Amino acid sequence: MGGGPGGLSVAYALRAQGLRAVVLEKSDRVGASWRRHYDRLHLHTTRRLSGLPGLPMPRRFGRWVARDDVVRYLEKYAEHHDLEIVTGVEVSRVEPAPDGTGWLLRATGGRELTGAAVVVATGHNHTPRIPDWPGRDTYTGEFLHAGTYRNPAPYAGRDVLVIGVGNTGAEIAVDLAEGGASRVRLAVRTVPHIVRRSTAGWAAQFTSVLVRRLPVRLVDRLARPMAKLSVPDLSAQGLPRPDTGLYSRVREGAIPVLDVGLIDAVRKGQVEIVAAVDGFEDEKVVLADGTRVSPDVVVAATGYVRGLEGLVGHLDVLDAGGRPVVHGAHTTKQAQGLYFQGYVNPISGNLREMAIDAQKIAKAIAGDRDGNRRVSRLPVT
Repeated sequence: MGGGPGGLSVAYALRAQGLRAVVLEKSDRVGASWRRHYDRLHLHTTRRLSGLPGLPMPRRFGRWVARDDVVRYLEKYAEHHDLEIVTGVEVSRVEPAPDGTGWLLRATGGRELTGAAVVVATGHNHTPRIPDWPGRDTYTGEFLHAGTYRNPAPYAGRDVLVIGVGNTGAEIAVDLAEGGASRVRLAVRTVPHIVRRSTAGWAAQFTSVLVRRLPVRLVDRLARPMAKLSVPDLSAQGLPRPDTGLYSRVREGAIPVLDVGLIDAVRKGQVEIVAAVDGFEDEKVVLADGTRVSPDVVVAATGYVRGLEGLVGHLDVLDAGGRPVVHGAHTTKQAQGLYFQGYVNPISGNLREMAIDAQKIAKAIAGDRDGNRRVSRLPVT
C-alpha cells in the first residue's frame, strides 16, 4: 500500500523474486506526497545513495536532487519496471483473511481485496500534526501547517513566525528570509544538533553511513569536536550547542538539522531565534518565556503522524506513539506476513534504507514456506 518510494521499491524487489506485486495508491499518480512538498526542497542525501533498487538516479539531477526530479524519478521507476499500480484506491482497514491464507483489505467503494502478504508503505509524513495549543481555536491570525507551504512569494513583506526547528522548519525559515519576508522568527523548544550537509566535498551522509553501527556513546563523543570545528557557536543568537549527544538524540527520533543556509541566516539576523510557543491569545502568540508576539503569519513545522491506527491498530502492531513495532523484513508473531516499509528515520538516509529494506522484505516473502500463504508467482518467460 502506497505509491511512494517505499511501495514502489518493494514492488520491484518482489517482481525481481518472480512474485506478483500490486501497488495500491489512493491518489491518481505515484509520488503524491513528494509533489506536495515545498518548492525549494532538495534531498539532503546524495544522488548516488538515494536511488532505489534496479534504477540509479540520472547524473543530470546533480548531487542534491530537487523535489521535481525526485517525482520524475519515481514516475520513470514505475514505468521502467512496468510495475502493476492501481490508483484511486485507499485501504481503510487490514484484517486477517477469514480462511487464514493471508490478508483481507477493505478499500474505498466497499471493495475487498486479498493478498498473501501485505506491505504497508503509506508514508512517514501522512497526516499533519498540530499540537493542541491553548487558544489555538480562537486565534485570529493567519495559520498554516508546513505541509501546505509552497514558496515565499505570498509572504513577501510580511512578518512570519515559523514554529519548529527540524529540517523542514529550518529550511522554510531560510526560504522566507531569502524570499523577501520582512521579518522571520523561528520558535525553538529543544535546541537541535546542526550538521553541515557537506564539508569540503564530503557529504554528512557518508559519515552517517560509516558510524551508524557504532556504539551510541562513541558516536556522541566523536561528534562533539567535529561540531565545534564545522559549526560556529550560535549561543548569542539563541542556539547554544545541545547538552545531549548527537547520536543519542537520533536514537530518540531527532535527526540533526542539515544546514542549507540556517547558520548564515541566523548569524546575519535574517532569522531570529525565539522561545517555543506555549499558546495563543486572540491575535497574539504566547511564547514560553512570556513574550507575546503578533506575526502576520504562523507556519507550524510541527511534523506529521503516521495515521496507521485505523488501518492496523487493532492488530497489536503499533507502539503507544502509533509507530510500527517492527519494520523491514520483520513481522510480529500475531501478524505474520504484514510488513512495514519507510516508517523509520535513519541517520544514513531514508531512501537508502528503503532500498535496502525493500530487497530484504521481498526475500522474506519469497522465502516464506508457510503453506497457508499462497504467493502468486509470475510466469517464466
